[in-house]
Amino acid sequence: MSAAPAGADAAATPRRRWTAKDLLDLVLDPGTFLSWDEPIERGDLEPAYLRALEEAIAKAGTDESVLTGRGLVRGRPVAVIVNEFRFLAGSIGRDAAARIVAAVRRATAEGLPLLASTSSGGTRMQEGTPAFVQMAEISRAIMAHRAAGLPYLVQLRHPTTGGVFASWGSLGHVTVAEPGALVGFLGPKVYEGLYGTPFPPGVQVAEHLAECGVIDAVVATEDLPDLVDRSLAVLLDPPTPPRLPRRPARPASTPADAWATVALTRGPGRPGVRDLLRRCESTVRLNGTDQGERDATVLVALTRIDGQPCVVVGQDRDRQTPQTPMGPAGLRVAQRGIALAEELRLPLVTVIDTPGAELSARAEERAIAGEIARCIAAMTSLSVPSVAVLLGQGCGGGALALLPAREVVATERSWLTPLPPEGASIIVHGDTAHAAELARSQHITAPELFDLGIVHGVVPEQPDEAARDLAEAVVAEVGARIAAQRG
Repeated sequence: MSAAPAGADAAATPRRRWTAKDLLDLVLDPGTFLSWDEPIERGDLEPAYLRALEEAIAKAGTDESVLTGRGLVRGRPVAVIVNEFRFLAGSIGRDAAARIVAAVRRATAEGLPLLASTSSGGTRMQEGTPAFVQMAEISRAIMAHRAAGLPYLVQLRHPTTGGVFASWGSLGHVTVAEPGALVGFLGPKVYEGLYGTPFPPGVQVAEHLAECGVIDAVVATEDLPDLVDRSLAVLLDPPTPPRLPRRPARPASTPADAWATVALTRGPGRPGVRDLLRRCESTVRLNGTDQGERDATVLVALTRIDGQPCVVVGQDRDRQTPQTPMGPAGLRVAQRGIALAEELRLPLVTVIDTPGAELSARAEERAIAGEIARCIAAMTSLSVPSVAVLLGQGCGGGALALLPAREVVATERSWLTPLPPEGASIIVHGDTAHAAELARSQHITAPELFDLGIVHGVVPEQPDEAARDLAEAVVAEVGARIAAQRG
């Protein structure tokens, strides 16, 4: 799963407007939907509103703007809440809100994952504030569902605006939108009516929000069943016994020179976190902080490592350049992944491969040191199994941020140091000429770290080994260690 690429047509509109019943037929296994909806007693309503409701029922073919129930997605039980836009623009009044809250609470009580598909203009204006405040009640129920460790997946359909987007539409563990969907806090027509000027084009479009790190991806509705299946394969399916063969857990050969090791990891051909994920199953990539920040130097994924479901938080060496270093936003992306692992009660795997965190005035102003500290604090507070992988370069606080797992595994030619050797040379000698000497004296190599007890296992490397083979060896080692921690 990935967001649409930059440059996607921000003016695009969905190819099809899906009704609630169409979506249930698409996503759920045939014949498995069981409605949870009780008949609605309308009570005394103003005649004009009652007529509008009767017209909406006839137009939409539903009794309200949401349908709820349970079914199977590729054999897995799932609770569902689906908006029907044709019913008064999918707006949420008190009856619709009560139906949503009841469904969320039932899903929690029955231990079911929850899938919500929104398409709404927000609060029902005919009911005003009494309907408006129900968004908080819906949010309260959803957060109780999440607190129970149960998955909440969200699909944002065209359009999703107002109170729906500002409450239950923005609380998913995984949040996607259909291509070209209008998604925003305030509808553009309302904005123009209030302020007399059009809302800037392209801002409230799914593809743009993915680029900004507000949502995880743009996914065609036809592909939603596959996304749900892959997500739940990680979030719900039990682990399976590891199958990949493990190498000896410490070096089989004499360690290479420390400075030569540094040079090797800075060159091409080293496996990266993406190589590890290519050897995993059911991977679902997340995107950004989900709070409007995105930094491609750190990735988060739900995946299965040799049969073990987990959350991966990894530093992507190929995305870290002098022009795009790992900054505070990247560390906030990491914190999202760490928090997800704890909340979903999944093992956490961190992958360390960084030349160092961003060094700039901008990074200082955006709390680079504080974000490193918060990553360390979150890692050291975990109650779930955790493994850190020192894959290549492990430089400075940016590396330390993802290090304090229960177990640390290192490739034989990886290294860990408080500063780049050149930086350490400047501090000690006032120049960079002694970098090699500092590298050799600071106990930075994986075998040395193993002897010091900082690293708990070293994956041996073969001369001229292909990146894919080393990546598979790392995956085998990590999978076995997660399985052992699970007991």
